[in-house]
Amino acid sequence: MSDITVKDFDSWVKPSWCPGCGDYGIFAALKHSLAELGVAPHEALVVSGIGCGSKLPDYMHVNGLMTIHGRPLAVATGAKLANHALTVLVVDGDGDAYGIGGNHFIHTARRNPDITHIVENNQIYALTKGQYSPTTPQGRVTTTSPEGVIERAVNPVAVAMAMGATFVARGFAGEPKHLAGLIEEGIRHPGYALIDVLQPCVVFNRVNTYAWYGERVYKLEEAGHDPYDRAAAQRVAAEWDDRIPIGVILREDGAPSYERQVPALNAGPLVERSLTDVADIGALLRRFM
Repeated sequence: MSDITVKDFDSWVKPSWCPGCGDYGIFAALKHSLAELGVAPHEALVVSGIGCGSKLPDYMHVNGLMTIHGRPLAVATGAKLANHALTVLVVDGDGDAYGIGGNHFIHTARRNPDITHIVENNQIYALTKGQYSPTTPQGRVTTTSPEGVIERAVNPVAVAMAMGATFVARGFAGEPKHLAGLIEEGIRHPGYALIDVLQPCVVFNRVNTYAWYGERVYKLEEAGHDPYDRAAAQRVAAEWDDRIPIGVILREDGAPSYERQVPALNAGPLVERSLTDVADIGALLRRFM
């Protein structure tokens, strides 16, 4: 049994999120999952972007790196290649992940690096005062859509499956224990794991509240869903409005992670080896002369 506890991840910096923000539930679930798995703070890296929830590494005793807007998956992939012994996680919002970082999202899904991607999906740009995001429902009035959003919303779990993601789940910030279990499964999964988290924003999204979700969410494991059935996963991914599924939507075992297919990593993490162990420097230089 691990001697790692949730308190090991406590920081002297306290969160500045609004009271009632869904980020608190996600934050608690993440710390609990790492402690449950026995991952020590120095053995994990949390990469984030820009946004309310992307401040999370500041509030946590762990290796943390806040990148520029929309780029955390690219940076996390590089970190995983440099030290694939690290438990690498990305935590960012729906605008950061699916909007500004949308291109990185789809290509990370198809590359399958061993990264756990937790998206704080509050269906709005909250830090910048309520602009609509890629997941804002069509017709919703926001600060940048006074007559209602024209575009149809992105369905991130369906997009991830279409791009070949090998683990796709949805959680709810109002169910932190259930969410912690999903994060644990995502970390254990040897490949890219998307966990889209439904997260109320108590200031700029007064529609999708805890009560609104509470009346609609249901747990897939209790409904008998088979995440290995891709056709069933596609049907589940399309559900919304009256019934919203949370849990593991799709799981594919056996697909090799990106870093497992890089021969240079077979001898161990690059950070633990000298440059001469990785390549013949002279031969490498001659190729470019």
